[in-house]
Amino acid sequence: MSAQSILDELSARIGADRIESGTRINPDDLHDESLHPRSATPLAVVRPRSTSEVAEIARIASLHRVPIVPRGSGTGLSGAVTPVADGLVVSFSEMNQVLHLNERDHVVVVQPGITLSQLDEVLSTTPLRYPVYPGEMSGSLGGNVNTNAGGMRAVRHGVTRQHVLGLELVLVDGTVLRTGGSFVKSSSGYDLTQLIVGSEGTLAMVTEVTLRLSPRFEHGATLLVPFETLEAVAAVVPLIISSGLNPSILEYLDLLTMSAVTTRAGLDLGVDARVAASTTAYLVIVLETRTRSQLEEDIEALATLLEGAGALDTYVLATGVAHRLIEGRERVFWASKEAGVNDILDIVVPRSVVPRFLADVGLIAQRHGCLAGGCGHVGDGNVHLFVLQPDDVKRQAFLDEMFEHGVQLGGAVSGEHGIGIDKQRPFLRLSDPTSLALQRGIKKLFDPKALLNPFRLLDDRVLP
Repeated sequence: MSAQSILDELSARIGADRIESGTRINPDDLHDESLHPRSATPLAVVRPRSTSEVAEIARIASLHRVPIVPRGSGTGLSGAVTPVADGLVVSFSEMNQVLHLNERDHVVVVQPGITLSQLDEVLSTTPLRYPVYPGEMSGSLGGNVNTNAGGMRAVRHGVTRQHVLGLELVLVDGTVLRTGGSFVKSSSGYDLTQLIVGSEGTLAMVTEVTLRLSPRFEHGATLLVPFETLEAVAAVVPLIISSGLNPSILEYLDLLTMSAVTTRAGLDLGVDARVAASTTAYLVIVLETRTRSQLEEDIEALATLLEGAGALDTYVLATGVAHRLIEGRERVFWASKEAGVNDILDIVVPRSVVPRFLADVGLIAQRHGCLAGGCGHVGDGNVHLFVLQPDDVKRQAFLDEMFEHGVQLGGAVSGEHGIGIDKQRPFLRLSDPTSLALQRGIKKLFDPKALLNPFRLLDDRVLP
């Protein structure tokens, strides 16, 4: 069947006004925020408004063996929504509504195209919130589900997986499937909901998400804690976790990254000059609780713990400064991109080996002529590294050794950004072959023609 005939069939089922092809395609729909963009022109970008329309798209694509790339907001960092030549990009930008909110059950049902900021605005008039903040509030919930997004608050609230109770899915042949529901536990067969979370659009298209919400805390404080070494920062983290203070955010930033954040935000943190002169790394801690008195007790207990662990000082930031610092940390990718970094990584290792891993990364980088620094969710072992080395051969040698070392320490290639295309090489090279074979078997059951988001994650064919 000709390309025009497929477009005509889609137009008849979905409407010509929501199908963009040729010069009508917006270039912004052809990439995500990967630092290694790849160019490909799809047959069309299609914008469904309902599950039934997504099912029609899938049926047509499956019948004519047309690849499908599901797309949320395009804020991902791994090339997971790179179009396939002559395929379809299914954009969920017009499926962006809250379908149901149940405050008694702490549950909200949303369409996949709704962004985190849109959901946060809807919930702002309630005592509830969705506590997963991956760092880019324009990210869509569908994209968050497909990458199992995390963020700074994962140390307390967990990642997307911990908040997805149910899904509505469209399979590659157009079949509509519901998994899970508005209940919080089940011991009834395989958990298909959790199988889809983190699958990067390779198994099914998500058309509805049922989320668990959390109560809002009325009282909070942000602490800035300078240390002489990054190793000292990493070493104090287990003490904080074991203290029972349950921080909502526990982040480290090395000196270079903190400088980039504060400079970009025009932010003065008020750190004493003598303290700043001895500082090479910072810990940022957010405490949240129900009452002011409990918050004050927690701050005092935490300050005492930090002093005993070698902190140079502890600063409780004013609310406005704290908000700008957290916002700046969430936007650190953009600062790094502006600075011309060549790679951004999100390797995860067991929390207890973070000090060793960071020290070893410095040596590995030096050996390969790279500059590697960054920040990360040190409370859960998720290390974000920004790599400066324009020579592709040298940089790849560093990446290969760094990923291998992280996996040997008990870690994984990606903690929250996903594999996509960018991290496919180390993922496939370092994964257990038996695990890969099993995962590929699952993929084949869901998608026997390999049409859903092909050429990434498990699919090692070269993107045409």
